[in-house]
Amino acid sequence: MRRIAGIVLAVLLIGGVVAAVVAGRGEGDTSTATKTVRAVIGSEKAEFFADPDVVKALAAKGYTVRAETSGSWAMEGLDLAGYDLALPSSRAPALGLAAKYGVRGELPRPFYSPLVVVAHENAAEVLAAGGLARLDAPRRGTLDMARYLDAAREDRTWQQLRGAAKYPELTGTLYLSSTDPETSNSGALYLAAASYVANGGRVVASRAEVDRTAPLLRKLVSVQGAQQSGSDAVFRDFVSGAGNPLVVVYESQVAALLAGGERPDDLVVLYPDTTVTSDHTAVPLTAGGRAVAALLSTDPRLRELEVRYGFRPQGAPTAFASATAYLRTELTGIHQAAVPTSPVLHELARRARGQGGERT
Repeated sequence: MRRIAGIVLAVLLIGGVVAAVVAGRGEGDTSTATKTVRAVIGSEKAEFFADPDVVKALAAKGYTVRAETSGSWAMEGLDLAGYDLALPSSRAPALGLAAKYGVRGELPRPFYSPLVVVAHENAAEVLAAGGLARLDAPRRGTLDMARYLDAAREDRTWQQLRGAAKYPELTGTLYLSSTDPETSNSGALYLAAASYVANGGRVVASRAEVDRTAPLLRKLVSVQGAQQSGSDAVFRDFVSGAGNPLVVVYESQVAALLAGGERPDDLVVLYPDTTVTSDHTAVPLTAGGRAVAALLSTDPRLRELEVRYGFRPQGAPTAFASATAYLRTELTGIHQAAVPTSPVLHELARRARGQGGERT
């Protein structure tokens, strides 16, 4: 599968299992001594930091990054004493971490990636036939979020969609698989996008709006059963052919797969017509962490490597270019939904997981 330089350690911390990724010196690296920076990162960035070219680029600037992965929202429950940098997958959990650890000033946002839905070809074909999606290239299309949410409200099954009869493997309730919204950023952002559409194209902000959208969000989550705590595992399951035929992931994960030389015959990428962009946001906890965050934002070589892994560098909209039919170079026509505040998004996640409605 995709390039993995090394997953060498698993440690049990508060909130779940955190896997450590070596992002130190690779074989043949003859650079001089470097300063070690300990970082906790979202799992979708593990392969980027483990890439030997990334290791070399950081070492050339005097740094070795030892990264451990965690669900972005689960980072709030970790003890980050002794760490230099936290790099969750969006701004909301980063702001929570900054407040917790007294980090002041603007937080660096080196790159971003929109949420997409990966689909097996048969599923994409049936969604298009049923009016829930539009295919604009052999391996790419757009998901109509409003129509999908209507189908979710009605508990629609695959068998009720036109064209599904010739695919006996498409059975049961139609739904998107996502990660646990209480621990994982991609799962939380999926709820943010869905709640925005369900709320009439407005960000959910009040208790009344939470109450109004929570029943639908509960349906979106409860139909999935057990959920993974990180998007990397969900995406790997999909690529291996396991699980649900529709999965919410980051665009960057698809780009990294393609960059590794894989071209799955039955992969179709659907861009929700209303989606949320994941702003990967750095929380520097020490001077070393601030230095690495700055390098990720400004160093030309590191920005080239970010694009290789499908991350769209901030301030350089033309830097991201896809040579494949799976991905869109431009996001024209894709509406970017606003994300609720951290307390509201936490409450939406709680309600979606069936944990009552006494708080906002």
